[in-house]
Amino acid sequence: MAEGSVTTLTSEIKSFAAGHGGAKAVIEYVGKRGARIVLVGEDGEWSDQFAQDTGVAREACEHAGVAVENEWERELLEQMRPSNDLWRSMARRSMAR
Repeated sequence: MAEGSVTTLTSEIKSFAAGHGGAKAVIEYVGKRGARIVLVGEDGEWSDQFAQDTGVAREACEHAGVAVENEWERELLEQMRPSNDLWRSMARRSMAR
């Protein structure tokens, strides 16, 4: 089930960005669940939030002053310091396409 109002998401996104020297976001549609906002901090740390849909996700990022990337660009991936579990998860998703 979808979570997060625009106001709550904006606050959480701003807080993450402030704690990590800024941030960029990638928004992923996840079906009935809504949209996943993956935040990548300038320091390489990352987090995610869920919104009811991609419109709410984009609006929250805009209000928080966080740029939304259209897709996973090489530079953004290189900036992340993901765990091995995340790499496995991302590999499974790309293999399934």
